[in-house]
Amino acid sequence: MMPLDILMFAALIGFILLGYPVAFTISGVATLFALIGYFTGDFSLGLMGALGQRFFAVLTNPVLTAIPLFVLMGVILEKSRIAEDLLETMGRLFGTMRGGLGVSVVLVGALLAASTGIVGATVVAMGMIALPAMLRNGYNPRLSSGLICASGTLGQIIPPSTLLIILADVMSSAFQQAQYKQGKFSIETISVGQTFAAALVPGLLLVVLYVVYVLVRAWLVPSDAPAMKALDRRPTRGEVAGAVLPAVILIIAVLGAVLFGIASPNEAAAVGSIGAILLAGYKQGCSKRLILTGAAALFALAIAAGAYPVRLQRSDAGLLEYAVAAVYSGLALVGCAAVILSLRQTMKTRTLIPALTQTMVVTSMIFATILMASFFSLVFVGLGGEHRVAQILEAMPGGATGALIFAMAFIFILGFFLDFVEIAVILLPLLIPPLIMMGHDPVWLAVLIAVNLQSSFLTPPFGFSLFYLRGAAPREVTTGMIYQGVVPFILLQILAMALIWAMPAIGTALPKLMF
Repeated sequence: MMPLDILMFAALIGFILLGYPVAFTISGVATLFALIGYFTGDFSLGLMGALGQRFFAVLTNPVLTAIPLFVLMGVILEKSRIAEDLLETMGRLFGTMRGGLGVSVVLVGALLAASTGIVGATVVAMGMIALPAMLRNGYNPRLSSGLICASGTLGQIIPPSTLLIILADVMSSAFQQAQYKQGKFSIETISVGQTFAAALVPGLLLVVLYVVYVLVRAWLVPSDAPAMKALDRRPTRGEVAGAVLPAVILIIAVLGAVLFGIASPNEAAAVGSIGAILLAGYKQGCSKRLILTGAAALFALAIAAGAYPVRLQRSDAGLLEYAVAAVYSGLALVGCAAVILSLRQTMKTRTLIPALTQTMVVTSMIFATILMASFFSLVFVGLGGEHRVAQILEAMPGGATGALIFAMAFIFILGFFLDFVEIAVILLPLLIPPLIMMGHDPVWLAVLIAVNLQSSFLTPPFGFSLFYLRGAAPREVTTGMIYQGVVPFILLQILAMALIWAMPAIGTALPKLMF
């Protein structure tokens, strides 16, 4: 008879493929096998006493609580038409060169990835705006579809992204667990900043690979990616700056704060959300002078308060401290006025309420999956699954390298059927500790896995990007064309993983330099 732990994992995949909601499927399978294990004597129900502590730890995790704010930032930016402005401007900028529209899609995907990180919104926006333009100009529909799907998924590898936040938490826990098993009591951790820094260069590497592929294909097969037939005029420098600078400023504010240790992920996500609200107000008709003044006031307040903090409750606070506090209060009031004005404007334009609703839906889905995955892993470990996974990895031919090849191949295959959240929170806590104990660098491992998990958005039949584009693409672009179009980009992802494997410094040099 097949062991219960292996049967449990197989049942999970089977029920998910039947189309049941993922969180309910995970919890249902865990409950079923906990009862089966209890009646067969393979599982102790006493372990369920740890479930409350596990749920509390997830809901109060200072890393995971940044997810709602990052999601809100991305949704507000998506609904404030920044994607449309970027696509239209970049299309006019690069459209006169062969393959130029394709290059503009990749660059816009990279900018939106670093500012919004919302894959669905990016793919749908580019599918509705860029895909018809590419088809009108004679682009191969397979190339166009694959390019939009691949560029849209850059939001999962270029920080900040929910994938990297979840992965940082999983990797840190697994790294600590591996150290305990090795008898180390001076425990090191992996921070979100380290994960962001590690993923930045690989993310840019993918952008370069996509651009090179488009240009080479346009040179080899000119009919696949011709230059634009008609172009009214090239954008001015001011138009390019107006489309690109808002996203770039927000990227620097959010990503720079995390990478340089100025702010925690929660604080950086809050900065990003406020910045997105101000940008939405700026785009939708608020007083530009007030918005810019408010943003400058908040920026000045952040810098000044960090350089010269004021504690009025201290007994030695003097006139200078009160004067500085008054200045800080004035800056805060100006900033709050700009935020309130932006919120009023986004309410009038019916942007804010849909953004908040979508944020709640996405956040609920992510946390429901994480909570139920914690339940699943508790039962799986109780059935002996943790030891079985370690035994399988240790039995692989080729030692540590063979085990890693097996793990990466297993993750890649599961990506055809499962979402990255399910793989990250169910499978990785079991796979990572044995791999780290075999001597693999945890930061380098995190980068390899991040690129691998990103591929799950592209791999048929259940890649989310394929579904998003199918919903936004015109009828003449068939599902088969979309599936065929992503194949070269999946191969480019595998090439990126091979390059990171062969040259670990691609993923480890920046974190070592900064941390």
